[in-house]
Amino acid sequence: MNIATVHQCNCCLGNKTLHPLVSAIDLSKANVMQRTIKFDFYTILLLECECEDFIYGRKYYDYSNATMIFLTPGQSININEGKAFPRKGWLLAFHPDLLCSTSLGRNIKNYSFFSYHLNEALHLSLREKDKAIECMYNIEKELQHAIDCHSKTLISRYIELLLDYCSRFYDRQFITRNEVNKAILNKMDIALDDYIQSGHLKNGVLPSTKYCADILHLSPRYFSDLLKFETGKKLDEYFQLKRLEVAKEMLLGKGYTVSSVAEKLGYPSVQYFSNLFRKLVGVSPNGYRLSQN
Repeated sequence: MNIATVHQCNCCLGNKTLHPLVSAIDLSKANVMQRTIKFDFYTILLLECECEDFIYGRKYYDYSNATMIFLTPGQSININEGKAFPRKGWLLAFHPDLLCSTSLGRNIKNYSFFSYHLNEALHLSLREKDKAIECMYNIEKELQHAIDCHSKTLISRYIELLLDYCSRFYDRQFITRNEVNKAILNKMDIALDDYIQSGHLKNGVLPSTKYCADILHLSPRYFSDLLKFETGKKLDEYFQLKRLEVAKEMLLGKGYTVSSVAEKLGYPSVQYFSNLFRKLVGVSPNGYRLSQN
């Protein structure tokens, strides 16, 4: 089922339309549909449920007081028949047109969790859930006010505040998942080692974020955020340092010249490799080999 407008969403869920571009819907008062639904606007679902049918990637090390899902315009969610969809929670819908000429419009791309997979949802503690619901109440309260020249600014700011809290909560979730994240990064290191040994670098093709994310069964944005959180680096920065460590090992081994190392590791030229090596290590490749021997 395709829901094109916020008003149509309100009609389907039995909610009154107070603003044509935004709605905060209390699911306990809504008529929840059971089907695959595609929303043509931003949608945030806050689900208060411990039902096993709707865990969205929650594991034993995650909180279970509530789950939040973030959908971009055109994204779908499957609510299968026969499964008791949570009747407690909130649905926040806001159309991209609401964001025009607002701070949220300028910053919406920074909230990367809108690009996460559904099984990478945010799982809230009791305190976090209360804060998120408080933000929903503030949006609903503002919607009760008659629309005027301040409505768009105030509502968008309340939504932005909610998203800022969700950014904080996701950072906390990365901390909670620290040990699991380390295991994921270990798998990534193995994948990058295999990539280097495969010979792909000779063609100048570096491993992409999508390549690593697919191997790890993660969305590219979630993988990028996890890597940045755990290492402070983007993939290209991380891989550059890893490739450099492999270069050091090869230089100390037998049968490798500086030229062959540069070629195998996919550097554009020997000169480029030598200059980069000197910049990062402090000596030339030949100088490093002599110093270590």
